[in-house]
This record gives sequence, structure tokens and C-alpha cells, in this order.
Amino acid sequence: MEGLVSRNRHLLVPFGLVLVLGVIAAVRAPQTFTYVGLAGALLVAAPLILAAIAITPIAIAGRGGVDLSIGPLIGFVNVTIVVWLTGNGITHPVLVFAYAILAACAWQALLAALIIHVRISPIIASLAGFMILSGVNLVILSRPGGFAPEWLGNWGWGTELLSPVLYILVAACVIWALFSRTPLFQHIRLMGADERTAYTSGVDIVKARYAAHLLAGVFAGLAALCLTGLIGSGDPTQGNTLTLQAITALVLGGTSLSGGKGGITGSILGALAMYLVFVVLSSFNFGAISGFMTQLFYGLMLVISLMLALVTSRRRVAAV
Repeated sequence: MEGLVSRNRHLLVPFGLVLVLGVIAAVRAPQTFTYVGLAGALLVAAPLILAAIAITPIAIAGRGGVDLSIGPLIGFVNVTIVVWLTGNGITHPVLVFAYAILAACAWQALLAALIIHVRISPIIASLAGFMILSGVNLVILSRPGGFAPEWLGNWGWGTELLSPVLYILVAACVIWALFSRTPLFQHIRLMGADERTAYTSGVDIVKARYAAHLLAGVFAGLAALCLTGLIGSGDPTQGNTLTLQAITALVLGGTSLSGGKGGITGSILGALAMYLVFVVLSSFNFGAISGFMTQLFYGLMLVISLMLALVTSRRRVAAV
């Protein structure tokens, strides 16, 4: 029992935050915890949860890898589903699912290639990706519009808890659970903790980093499908807002930005905390500045999360 608590000590902060925010939300916005309210919450929170999960393996892989392009990448898949697929009559669920995952994986493979073979810093590569994809999305679709495939647009009703969005979240957790039990995942962790030691121990660094990015691509594709189902159309800027929120959820969930530590449980708790902040703030009347207040609190949560991570890290070092 003591070992279990010690291994999951990094989850205490996000779990406590979710608990506190959940109580406040239950008082301020009790409709959130009705059947329909929970179904709607699941639909709205799913893209953020999956985006936070997507950047987790990249962060664990080390080199300060935080994928800043995750938001525009999700937006890219969203707008291309609406413009390229639906616009040309390609709406079969198998084809749309395959396209979303393959497109996101292809982008992540490109990022991995830049980091591994061109030796560009991960943060610079993903920042360039953020700017490139943000522009490309606007070229493909200059303003929100178009229509998602009918079956995907129906997800946006958000009236049923046992919905495809829930099944996708469960599938994402199963994928992570299976992958985290493979030797390849342990290689990613070892590489993130100390790349030089991992290399001298025989870890295939190239294979491990590609695997981390491709796994991120799978989750990013699923996030894009959920976002498209949520809005029922294409929006070239909607995904961009997910970048800051996903990184905040990642840090809040205890994943180390220096690599080697973390998991999706923390990322999911962090994303839930972010959603509950949105619910609590929405229950107050901030008028025209409500959007700015939400961004302000997200930014404060990111700073506080980083400070807590720094303090915890120093205490561990001092204890050793």
C-alpha cells in the first residue's frame, strides 16, 4: 500500500484539485452532474482529454519535448475531414477514422524525423509546426463552416452518456494500457530519463522516439474526430486553443517536462481539472471578459503547476 501511494504521489495534486473543483461545480452548476449534463460534459471535455493524452508520450520521451503543434494538428484533421473528405463524398466511418489517425501519425512522424535526423530541438520543431499548421488550416478553410459527415455530426447532440465519444476514450485508455506494458514503452521512459544511458544500454533511440510520436498521432487523430463531432463542422482556429490547455493539463497531471516520468492518468485528471475550471468560471457573470478570465486562470494554473513540480523535484533531490 505504501509503495502504491509512493508511486502515485504525483497524482495527489490533480486528484485533490478535481475533487475541490467538482464540489464547487456541484454547488455553482448542479446541472453539470445530471445524466444529460454529464453526457454534455463528456462530449466537450473529450478533445482536451485526448489532446493531453497525445502529448504525454512525447513529454515522457524527453529532450523537453512538448508538442506545441498539437492544437493546430487537431484543427488540421478537422478542417480536412470537412473540406477534403466530406466535400468529395467520402464519409464512410472506416475511411474517416483511418484518415484522421493516419494524417495525425504522418505529421508526428515528420516531427520525429526533424528531431532525430535534422537534430532540431523538439520545442522549436513543434513551434514551427504550430505556425505552419495554423496558416495551412486557414488556407484550407478561411472561416468556420462546412459540414461533418452525418454520423459524426450526430455525436454533437451530447444527450447520451454511452456514446461513441465515451467508447473512444475507453479505447484510448486500453491502447495506452496495452502499450505501457511493452518493452518499447519502457525504452521510451528510459530514453526520457537519460538518453545517453539508454543508448549505451542498447536502447534503439530512433525507434523509441518514432514510437512516442506515432502513439501521439493515434490519440491526436481521435481527438480531432471528437472535436469534429462536437462542433459538427470545420473550424480552422478552434483547435489552436487546445495547445495551452493540453500542456497545462499535462503539467498539472504530474508528467515531467524533462522526460522519463508521467502517464495518462495524470493527464486525464489534469484535463478534467481544466474542464471544471471552465464550468466554475462559467457559473459567474464576467460579462464580455469571460473568455479572458478563463485564459487568465488557465495561465495561472500552468504557472502554479510548474512551481509545484519544481518544488516537488527539489524535495526529492534533497531527500536523496
